[in-house]
Amino acid sequence: MAKSTPIKGSRKLLNAWAFYDWANSTYSLVISSAIFPIFYGALFRVRGIEKVSVFGNEIARAPLISYVTSVAFLFIALCIPLLSGIADYLGNKKMFLRFFCYLGAFSCIGLYWFSLDNIYLGLTCYFFGLVGFWVSMAFNNSYLPDIAFPEQQDRISAKGFSLGYIGSVILLLFNLAMVMRPELFGIIGDSGEAAEIKAMKYSFISVGVWWIIFSQYTFFHLPKGYKQEGVRKNIVLNGFRELKAVWRQLGDEIKLKRYLGAFFVYSMAVQTVMLIATFFGEEEIHWGSDSERTMGLIVSILVIQIVAVFGATFTAMASKTFGNINTLIVVNILWVFICVYAYFVVTPMDFYIAAGCVGVIMGGIQALSRSTYSKFLPETTDTTSFFGFYDVAEKIGIVIGTFMYGYVAQVTGNMRNAIIFLGLFFLIGMFLLTRVEKKKYPNKKPLLKRGL
Repeated sequence: MAKSTPIKGSRKLLNAWAFYDWANSTYSLVISSAIFPIFYGALFRVRGIEKVSVFGNEIARAPLISYVTSVAFLFIALCIPLLSGIADYLGNKKMFLRFFCYLGAFSCIGLYWFSLDNIYLGLTCYFFGLVGFWVSMAFNNSYLPDIAFPEQQDRISAKGFSLGYIGSVILLLFNLAMVMRPELFGIIGDSGEAAEIKAMKYSFISVGVWWIIFSQYTFFHLPKGYKQEGVRKNIVLNGFRELKAVWRQLGDEIKLKRYLGAFFVYSMAVQTVMLIATFFGEEEIHWGSDSERTMGLIVSILVIQIVAVFGATFTAMASKTFGNINTLIVVNILWVFICVYAYFVVTPMDFYIAAGCVGVIMGGIQALSRSTYSKFLPETTDTTSFFGFYDVAEKIGIVIGTFMYGYVAQVTGNMRNAIIFLGLFFLIGMFLLTRVEKKKYPNKKPLLKRGL
């Protein structure tokens, strides 16, 4: 029997969309935030080196991973407009969502073979893990106005992030048990590799498997997408034409344009902090022994994830009372204070406090940013192109943020200076948000026909 067409706003459809966060957030936690940064630092500590030769240049470990991240996000920023317009035109963005989901998942599995001897293979898997995660998330984000009405979007966006935090914490706890007590899982070290390192490599496999399995629920229920009418030509460049069309229409959408400008600036800092936080903690905090470092960093990440569940929900509630823009302004102010505090963080307890503060506002700013943009959109079925524009702005910001972080850290020889530099972006973002009209639910108006 054929599957029935999903109904916009239905509980089943909303839950299926939100559940993709449960599936893929294990990547952002285990790979981006927790296990991989510890594993990456351990490879250098075991060798007793701080730099590695890449393409004929000696590069320190922190700037190296920051530069690779920048290049990955530059690639992502080019991919999203290229593919988003094609997806809308073909009416099958779920196909792209599925492809990049699998690309990211199998790249996570490929990190099992990451080593300093196979540095190019390892960095390639790291690169495509980022690509798979962020491009698939871009397509998933574009479904939000398709599956939810404006009054539902804050709540379901927050629910998605909350599900992601809960699911990723569950898998991280399992991975933590493997890393701290590998013998209980039959993981034994050898002369070339410690059992803890092997356990970390197995955790990368677990992320890929988790991601593939739990994404199937989302794939089953989400619609293929809306097909664009008209003659199909120049499909390869169509996505960039879609972005150009979106940019032209922003001229008539002053509120949306101003919001995007503010989002570009503060998101640059948010995403950079999330990507480098554990690398910072691994290198700058005085942990003591290696086991204390591993346990301390993972506990810090767990604190962030657990607190973030409540932070995302609380921020959604605050937006109902004070409005989305006012809430985002306050959150940006809090980020400025956290960056200043992070400059002076030295002890594990200092880092735990910083982690707790980050957790309160991290999920909230992501969920609220996504739903605010969705509310500001004019009436359109061309949601993939509009969210493609949103994601391109975010990714270009990350390119700039991660590159500048790596550059400042390399030039000054101090990652703390780079943290203060990121605080300036939050300050500017806060100022730009004050220029956005503060209205709880913006009035939607029909979208002008393309090209007019």
